Amino acid sequence: MTASARRGRWNIAVWLAGLIACGLLVARTPVTADLSAFLPRSPSATQQLLVDQLRDGVVSRLILIAIEGDTPDRLTGFSRALAERLRGNPLVAAVENGERTGRSADGTYLWTNRYLLSPGVTPDRFTADGLREALQNDLRLLQSPAGMALKQALPADPTAEILRLTDRMLGDASGPASRDGVWVSADGARALLLVQTAAPGFDMDAQQKTLDLIRSAFTETKGTVGSAQLVMTGPAVFSVQTRDRIEADATRSSIIATVLVAGVLLLVYRSLRVLVLSLLPAATGTLAGIAAVGLGFGTVHGITLGFGVTLLGESVDYAIYLFTQTQPGSPARRTLLRIWPTLLLGVATSVVGFVTMLFSSFSGLAQLGLFSITGLLVALAVTRWVLPTLLPEGYATERPARMAPVLNALTSAAPALRLPLVAATLLSLAWLAYQGSTIWSAELSSLSPVAEADQRLDEALRRDLGAPDAGHLLVTSAATVEEALTAAERLAAPLEALTRDHLIAGYDSPAHTLPSQATQRARQAALPPPDQLRAALTQALQGLPFRPDAFAPFLTEAEKARTQPLLTPASLDGTSLKLKFDSLLVRTGAGWTAMLPLRGVKDPQGLAVRLVDAPMAQGAILLNLKEESDSLYRTYRQEALTLAVLGAIAITALLAAALRSVRSLVAAVMPLAAAVVITMALVTALGQTLTIFHLVGLLLVVGVGSNYSLLFERPEPSPALRERTVASVAIANLCTVIGFGTLAFSGIPVLHGIGMTVAIGAFLCLAFAAVLGPKSASHG
Repeated sequence: MTASARRGRWNIAVWLAGLIACGLLVARTPVTADLSAFLPRSPSATQQLLVDQLRDGVVSRLILIAIEGDTPDRLTGFSRALAERLRGNPLVAAVENGERTGRSADGTYLWTNRYLLSPGVTPDRFTADGLREALQNDLRLLQSPAGMALKQALPADPTAEILRLTDRMLGDASGPASRDGVWVSADGARALLLVQTAAPGFDMDAQQKTLDLIRSAFTETKGTVGSAQLVMTGPAVFSVQTRDRIEADATRSSIIATVLVAGVLLLVYRSLRVLVLSLLPAATGTLAGIAAVGLGFGTVHGITLGFGVTLLGESVDYAIYLFTQTQPGSPARRTLLRIWPTLLLGVATSVVGFVTMLFSSFSGLAQLGLFSITGLLVALAVTRWVLPTLLPEGYATERPARMAPVLNALTSAAPALRLPLVAATLLSLAWLAYQGSTIWSAELSSLSPVAEADQRLDEALRRDLGAPDAGHLLVTSAATVEEALTAAERLAAPLEALTRDHLIAGYDSPAHTLPSQATQRARQAALPPPDQLRAALTQALQGLPFRPDAFAPFLTEAEKARTQPLLTPASLDGTSLKLKFDSLLVRTGAGWTAMLPLRGVKDPQGLAVRLVDAPMAQGAILLNLKEESDSLYRTYRQEALTLAVLGAIAITALLAAALRSVRSLVAAVMPLAAAVVITMALVTALGQTLTIFHLVGLLLVVGVGSNYSLLFERPEPSPALRERTVASVAIANLCTVIGFGTLAFSGIPVLHGIGMTVAIGAFLCLAFAAVLGPKSASHG
């Protein structure tokens, strides 16, 4: 056995061992579709709060449910039955559909502790005058629709503290419409429910189980009766849908691209063995890239998997260059030695471009960078050290007889288009300058993979339900839980004033669920001793149509509340209110942050001015979550743009150092620059705004296109070799356009943007490399 054969066997052994190792790593790497992977890793404290809310806040745990398509009576019946089936399941923290039943744990907490929870508990409330005023109000309420509920609670709660609490904590006047005690849409065509999941918003598997639970419960509830349909929206629904769509799109695109690329290669090489060998570098590179991401980040994002099909489009080029440029009588190893410096430089430019992504504050972009760098290097290594050993002895491709005349004619005529290319580039630059900053998306929602129809449905259900959304949030921080609750309580007065002035429709606070210890003591102190309270009650009852002994339970429970232990976070255990409390009072670093969501903000600027002028609101921060998230996105989009520019500069410096010729450098860079400019112009002219992921696509355009420029620029010793070089570049470009073009049809904006950008840009790189290439080379 020759030394060359022994080296070849060692290369094969190392490659197989690497495949096994990568396969084991990939099998153990979880896949996530969490959008926060594309949010910054080290944001400011305020931005971190926003990121946490997107991942695990109240909003991220809500599932909005509508039952539609049947008669109103059946819809409300289905709502009651579905809520009953879901309540008590460990996957579900709370189910709300307007019913007062089904909330035994919450109701017991509110009823038992009403005197410590109600803001109406003041010393004046329990004087003779205060009690008489409350009893007179009770008489009026007994004549109203709420009379039945009040009648049951009246003997133990004549001051109606429970009504105040249920109105504030379990619903308010601005909530959804109701039919037979069940929430319905404004037009009555839908019965509405609101489910809060027990699992964090980023736990895809648990969210999937919860959604499956709801669907199966609805199927059991409905049975074969009626034509009702279940509709669900919300972050949990969208997250699971996104994961499934990414996996489906990535799988479909990979299959289609592989089949089409395989068809092209089979048509060109007419050999199944060579076809398989052509795909080996891409397949190995993809596997190694996923393994590297799993090893470096612990998880791999679904978008990174979708990106795998794009790696096929570029890394298959290396095998094409090797096979197509191998002539009869010239072994593949000699071809490799001839084209190796050009291939190495082309890959180096791509790697340098992607290295900048590793420094991104977005872990998602860093994943894409690591995936691409690893995949390209491994694909090149397989082409260099594995393929020559696996090729048949004496393998060579036939002269591309059918393609040669057409390609020669096109490349010969291409330099005549230099002036039109300059004009098109200048026109594109003028278009981009005219558009200005509007070519870039300024909203975090541009990353959303949620279909527009689903977003409209979600907005409609939120309007009907009055569910919290990513609106305005008042935030205050303190060192301890007690101090944070006290700070939240100080905000009650200005917020109540804003509500009365109709600047907001309402607000929520962790102190509603659990008042501070100081406030609880004050409310206990407001309850008079038994003898004093009995005397005040006796005086208040004079002249009113109540029996003297009717309120004995009230006297007993008031005394119990006056001496009971103070409430703590542990008191909320077993209630859905605990999740709400934990979501509104969160640990941040060494302290605690209380978050007060504001509903129905009419005038954000006026609201901000009023809060600035309110002494009790000093130290609190008003967040417009949409503006904050968009600002966060713009900040890190600028970071990504800066990194991309630095990557382009580094690529140019690398080419300058390798080519050592100004003319060669210009010839290599000009096609890439023109392709990037015109691609940006075309994409924006088609109505798209550019996002961070278009930047990734443009980096790929530079990486792929540099190979074309360098190969066109490289002198060949004979017309026959020039002919083969042009053919290999054309075939490689076709495979690249196919690989990325399949992603252009994806319904996921991220994959669609990258696919369309690179498919257009790669083709333009090839065309412009021919137009700007040496005229003598073009003619062979």
